[in-house]
Amino acid sequence: MTKDPRDNDIDWELYRSYLNVIKEGSLSGAARAMGIAQPTVGRHIEALEKSLGVVLFTRSQLGLLPTEAALELQSFVQAMGSSAAALRRAAESHGAGIRGTVRVTASDVIGVEVLPPIVADLQRAHPDLKVELVLTNRVQDLLKREADIAVRMTQPKQELLIARRVGVVRLGLHAHTRYLQSRGTPTSLADLARHALIGFDEETPYVRSAAKAFPIWNRDAFAVRTDSDLAQLALIRAGSGIGICQVPLAARNPDLVHLLPGSIPLALETWLTMHEDLRNSPRCKAVFDALLLGLQEYMAG
Repeated sequence: MTKDPRDNDIDWELYRSYLNVIKEGSLSGAARAMGIAQPTVGRHIEALEKSLGVVLFTRSQLGLLPTEAALELQSFVQAMGSSAAALRRAAESHGAGIRGTVRVTASDVIGVEVLPPIVADLQRAHPDLKVELVLTNRVQDLLKREADIAVRMTQPKQELLIARRVGVVRLGLHAHTRYLQSRGTPTSLADLARHALIGFDEETPYVRSAAKAFPIWNRDAFAVRTDSDLAQLALIRAGSGIGICQVPLAARNPDLVHLLPGSIPLALETWLTMHEDLRNSPRCKAVFDALLLGLQEYMAG
């Protein structure tokens, strides 16, 4: 009896090629991303299609388009990739002292403005420790091992996670002194109507909930719109207008003025989380403790 080829274990490299073709939209793009030859990627896709018994991509003028079968497999293969990466991080951490790699995810603003000094202190204390810093406003799934530790602005609901409430980051209206010298300083919320406001472009669940508490902050009122928190912060610093940013972050710059303190009923409750299985990992515990201390110091100003 001939063995069905679909019963064979499939080489992980085939799945890597599949994920990169989806991401890049072509064999050549996937090859560049992986650092291998284009024909090799093509052979990987052919072998994977043969093993699975499905067509994964169709050709079009735009490149390779994933089929319905390919899209259905994507989340499973991404989970496999995250697990494989977590396995490598755990394996390389064995040995004396704090060593190995810890993958940390945080929002753009926290990752750029708050975490770098904490990471630098960790590097000085533990030279054999490596940190992967993933900056995204998407909540990465710790249960799927997309990251080891997450800084989240919402309380995690999943079980099997260690969650520590760090504190609350206050938000406030801010503007650069250069803008205020040119346009004047608002003395009430009603005054904001005559000012250049910096805000979001597309609504998100958080934006909708914030609008209920602070109805004056709506899309139609904004002179500059961007969904990037980093871009909003840069615009405030450049004197483009009045925007909302984290109070302890703005306090670092003497040229940023906190306007109408207490007028915004908004804050970011901050949590530090990691998978329960990592509780006894020296590398993860060292990073978790350092992040907790550093974030608490940041919130205290």
